[in-house]
Amino acid sequence: MSKTALIVDDSPSMRKMVSHTLRSAGYAVIEGGDGQEGLDQLERSQVDVVITDLNMPVMDGLQMITRLRGLPRHRFTPVLMLTTEHTDAKKQAGRAAGATGWIVKPFNPQQLLQIVARVLS
Repeated sequence: MSKTALIVDDSPSMRKMVSHTLRSAGYAVIEGGDGQEGLDQLERSQVDVVITDLNMPVMDGLQMITRLRGLPRHRFTPVLMLTTEHTDAKKQAGRAAGATGWIVKPFNPQQLLQIVARVLS
């Protein structure tokens, strides 16, 4: 059975690129356009990993992760931040919210697949 990834990003083209990369490696993918849509998807679907942007309208990635970590069934779900942000302060805020890892855009598809495989093992 394939693993399922939730991709949360306000950029449709970024969601498409990440989704294509993961689907080509055999992952099932669901998507959300902002943090609230991501949380809504989590209520409807079981996921194995979440990949989220940081800066989004409605609810940003840090707020989403904080709320996700408050849900008992997602307390230990791996969450990767995929963002253009790369300062130590932002990374520290991500860790404090509960992010498992951090990938800077633009991303290397092979690197993304390696990181996803690592957090799922």
